[in-house]
Amino acid sequence: MKIAIIGAGAVGAWYGARLALSGHDTHFVLRSDYETVTRDGYRLRTAAGEERLFPVNTHRASATVGVCDLVVIALKATANDKFAELVTPLVGPNTTVLTLQNGMGNTEKLAALFGMEKVMAGLCFVCLNRTASGVIENFHAGRIAFAEGAGPATDRTRTVAKAFEDAGVTVSIADSHEEILWKKLCWNVPFNGLSIAAGGITTDKIMASPELVALSRSLMEELRAAAKARGFAISDKFIEAQFTVTRDMGAYKPSSLIDWLEHRPVEVDAIWGEPLRRGLAAGIPMPHLTTLHALLTALCK
Repeated sequence: MKIAIIGAGAVGAWYGARLALSGHDTHFVLRSDYETVTRDGYRLRTAAGEERLFPVNTHRASATVGVCDLVVIALKATANDKFAELVTPLVGPNTTVLTLQNGMGNTEKLAALFGMEKVMAGLCFVCLNRTASGVIENFHAGRIAFAEGAGPATDRTRTVAKAFEDAGVTVSIADSHEEILWKKLCWNVPFNGLSIAAGGITTDKIMASPELVALSRSLMEELRAAAKARGFAISDKFIEAQFTVTRDMGAYKPSSLIDWLEHRPVEVDAIWGEPLRRGLAAGIPMPHLTTLHALLTALCK
């Protein structure tokens, strides 16, 4: 496939590089990292060692890429107002637009521009950090859960998932995009949020605090209740797994914490605001999420 990566931070660069290494014609639209990546390529680091992608098909603008088979969007949700500018030049009659973004509301914004029939979602259950220009470290290999923007999985869902699987990514396929969104939020809401609200701390410090662990559980239970009200069940086993995997991460900085520490916009509305609105609209009291959302709104101005 001819693939474009829009938003080549940690997530976009990691998965784009994996797709390129597996043989796809992969193009990266870059801003600040353009010169470094063009000169040095990408370095992908895990506990097992390092891989390098060089040369890299780098672009300063989407217009120089041309129409693609697959457009992978890994922008922060705070940049969704750039969809028309960045994505439109890449989309033709047979293009699939895949969002790998955090939070709720991204597929709907893409569908408003390109039609929901073109939109897919991939939820990344992974720990990736961009530690330097062109250097991405993977703290937890994780997986991507793929779904259509709306409706059950199709042959297209399976084709795109297979491309990632062939690139060495663990994948799963779901029949409901919203269901896997609620599940991912069970990690993102407490751990991204409390890492900021508790003063700028890593996940190991959250897990070392009985009070913050209890608050994390309360936030997860509110999300579980909201998901149930909207028709999606989240098991006790899944909730417990969020704590198990976090214990194994060590001193991990969630992506929202990194944005906050570096004075970049934080995805407050997509990760905390939209699930709060959907839960309240379904009649679910969400006092802990209401408070956390208010704190983050104030702290991330």
